[in-house]
Amino acid sequence: MTLLRTGTVVVALGAALVGLLAGDAATVGVDRTEGVGARSPAWTEVKWPFPLDQWGNGRAFRCAAADCGIEINVYLRAKIGFCNCSTGVSDDDELDRVGDLELFSDKFVGLTDGRTVAVGWMSGRSRPYHVTIPYAPARNILAVAFNDKCDVVVATVVADDDRLAAAERPALDFLNGALVLDWTKTELGI
Repeated sequence: MTLLRTGTVVVALGAALVGLLAGDAATVGVDRTEGVGARSPAWTEVKWPFPLDQWGNGRAFRCAAADCGIEINVYLRAKIGFCNCSTGVSDDDELDRVGDLELFSDKFVGLTDGRTVAVGWMSGRSRPYHVTIPYAPARNILAVAFNDKCDVVVATVVADDDRLAAAERPALDFLNGALVLDWTKTELGI
């Protein structure tokens, strides 16, 4: 009789596990906040591709075209004590100063006026730039910077020139996600 009960329990647990796994398989890639069937972009952390400088290594992420519609690369790092403490990143001059376009070149020009962005509890600006890169073709790159008091987090968004505007929304959604916001709190000591 005990062997029969054990077998029944094992079969019941196996059936429950199969049902659970089938339910998980049906929901992979679904972002419940955007409605049933909506895919959430899959961002993958990749190796930081730039040489070490005064701000140290940052974090690099890629969203493949299959997930974001276009390939998007985001390079992210914190710059502690580097922001204007009284106004934050509130104008294009401050964004020009704190942004990380120098990772590619010190020769860049804004393509349009920047616009205000919100990332978590912080505010800042984003702006597309035309960057002249030594020994490589010039390209358009989006700079995003947002601050908490005197500390700033900068993101550099790279996508195909003709699709850079389309890359801004998924990049901002990524920056507003738990992974980046938790990392930001740790980096800024919040």
